[in-house]
Amino acid sequence: MPKSLLVGAAITLAVVAAALLSWAWTPYPAEQVRIIARLRPPGPQHWLGTDHFGRDTLSMILVGARNSLAVAASAVLLGAAAGVPLGLAAAAWGRWGDELVARLGDLLFAFPAVLTAMLLTAVLGPGGTNAVLALAVFNAAVLARVTRGAAQQAWRREFVRAALALGRGPLSATLAHVLPNIAGTVIVQATILFAVAILNEAALSYLGLGIQPPSPSWGRMLGDAQTFLFTAPLQAVFPGAAIALTVLGLNLLGDGLRDWLDPRER
Repeated sequence: MPKSLLVGAAITLAVVAAALLSWAWTPYPAEQVRIIARLRPPGPQHWLGTDHFGRDTLSMILVGARNSLAVAASAVLLGAAAGVPLGLAAAAWGRWGDELVARLGDLLFAFPAVLTAMLLTAVLGPGGTNAVLALAVFNAAVLARVTRGAAQQAWRREFVRAALALGRGPLSATLAHVLPNIAGTVIVQATILFAVAILNEAALSYLGLGIQPPSPSWGRMLGDAQTFLFTAPLQAVFPGAAIALTVLGLNLLGDGLRDWLDPRER
């Protein structure tokens, strides 16, 4: 088993454990404002210090992990629910169906992911739900293209042609033979998109278009901390480190899964 897979899985599990822990315990209520305790450095009472409202930074990072992972996971799942069937259908239909899905993907890829999300959240309004929908649109386009390409290769394989010759229809052959053989590729791409979704959610929250106050978000914590970079720089370091560590873990996990699931990489 690749070392990158083990390291990535360990980091990702640690972040997920921190997010789950926030449901049961945080040092202080994450939304509790105590102006008298504002901008305190790390110490025995507040392990990572406090922000400009006196909120405990560690509590906000724990709850922020929960919110960021929830938005990113929902965006990837929704994108997979739309993109994977579209990619499979395009490969099975061929001709006009394949061309339609390809051109739709080209249209969505003409705009960067963050810009697309900004446009949609600007129209729909800021908030966690709309951020999920905005990120899911981009994820669906990516997964549709990846699934289509992998499925087209699978359709050229002898066992799929044999299944068609024995009387299986396109839908049956897709579910029984094509999808199981491209599942590894789709899972690896979904893992990479998870890391991208974490970054995009942080960017949207930084711009005020993602999760709204008073619910904590890593991106908004960075936005709030930039005003105090010279007086309390650690308030920007901690959420930034949380984002970087999470993305690193997911990228290592995706690379490790690719090496483990693809025999050509072994």
